[in-house]
Amino acid sequence: MNIKEIKEMISLMNDNGLMELEIEKDGMRIRLKKTAAGLDTFSGPIVVERERVPDAQTRHSVGSAQSAPAVKTLEIKAPMVGTFYRAPSPEAPPYAEVNQVIEIGQVICIVEAMKLMNEIKSEIKGKILEVLVDNAEPVEFGQPMFLIEPI
Repeated sequence: MNIKEIKEMISLMNDNGLMELEIEKDGMRIRLKKTAAGLDTFSGPIVVERERVPDAQTRHSVGSAQSAPAVKTLEIKAPMVGTFYRAPSPEAPPYAEVNQVIEIGQVICIVEAMKLMNEIKSEIKGKILEVLVDNAEPVEFGQPMFLIEPI
């Protein structure tokens, strides 16, 4: 690889909003990685706090005299663009299931980006209320993947 090819790779990264690029050509491998100027580097999923209001059916079953309290929830969002996988292989069980309690540092899914499998680890302890993405579906940066009730 020469400087011209490396400059073309940098242009490819800039044109497509990529933060990391790894290419192997003629037995040589090059990996380019950048961080946005003025921003802190980010190494994990994005966690957003919100309150989950029970749906109408739940409120109705509780009774009209009582109002059901809102459940405090957090969203775990995709830290990058890629393909979401719930398990390490098609035959393996998912890393995390609905109603499962997850621990800090526990792998909860994989996001594949440019043939690199990135394990996404939980930064919170909590119970999974909902998996918001189907297996093998594309995810965008910041897209909610899990809804968690913190413990």
